[in-house]
Amino acid sequence: MNARLWLITAVVAVSAALLAWFVIDVGTGSLARYRAAFTERTRFQAQEFFLFIEPQKLFVANLAVMALGALLTWLLTGSAWLALPAFFALALLPRWVYATLRARRLRCFEHQLPDALMMLAGGMRAGVGLTSALQQLVAESAPPLAQEFALLLREQRLGVTLEQALTHLARRIPTPTTTLVVSAMRVATETGGALAETLERTSHTLRARLQMEGKIGALTAQGRLQAWVVGLLPLLLMAVLNRMEPEAMALLWHTPLGWGTLALIGVLEVLGIVVIRRIVAIDV
Repeated sequence: MNARLWLITAVVAVSAALLAWFVIDVGTGSLARYRAAFTERTRFQAQEFFLFIEPQKLFVANLAVMALGALLTWLLTGSAWLALPAFFALALLPRWVYATLRARRLRCFEHQLPDALMMLAGGMRAGVGLTSALQQLVAESAPPLAQEFALLLREQRLGVTLEQALTHLARRIPTPTTTLVVSAMRVATETGGALAETLERTSHTLRARLQMEGKIGALTAQGRLQAWVVGLLPLLLMAVLNRMEPEAMALLWHTPLGWGTLALIGVLEVLGIVVIRRIVAIDV
């Protein structure tokens, strides 16, 4: 009897050790692959923003935020089953931050373009060459426009043609406004047309387009506010009910049926916000 018990104990111990080794090996390999992909993607994204930060430090900061978010979720809800999805959901936080900052940067660049084109046109009307006008524009403008045109000038110093440098600019700033400006400048330089007049007309066109986008944004502001209200109202109600009826709400936090309900609420929340934002998103 004792021999059988010892044999069962030994088999269980060996199986547990092998399973632990397998989990550690798979987890280490997955973490290494995630780290390599994260650092490679982050290096490119940081260079796009002209930020020279070591990707390894950002990776460690991302892991710290994931662990802290999971810990806070566990402390607030008392459920480890909710802390685990929160840990993996926070892995998407860098992508969301990058997309938000990139959209804001592109929007800022578009708003700077009309004044920049007028400055270039004024310099060329005064007898200054395009390169000298671009240098003056870089010296007097603010980021991100100054950064992008400074990079364009550096490419020209390295032997890149103006057409190729403009193509690279349109690739880095993939917006319809930038495509229009680059096309106008390329056509004017290739055909020998009046570049100053082309830049002025393009500036007026862009300014009118930005004014139209501003009007549309003002008219659809109520719809965007409704998206935030639809998204935050259920969360606020759950917080109030959890304060008023903690015993009843405990079923929502600590039972499988409650977890399924929370998952369904989350999916419907996301779908509602996406649908409303699609309705109010009007392309000019």
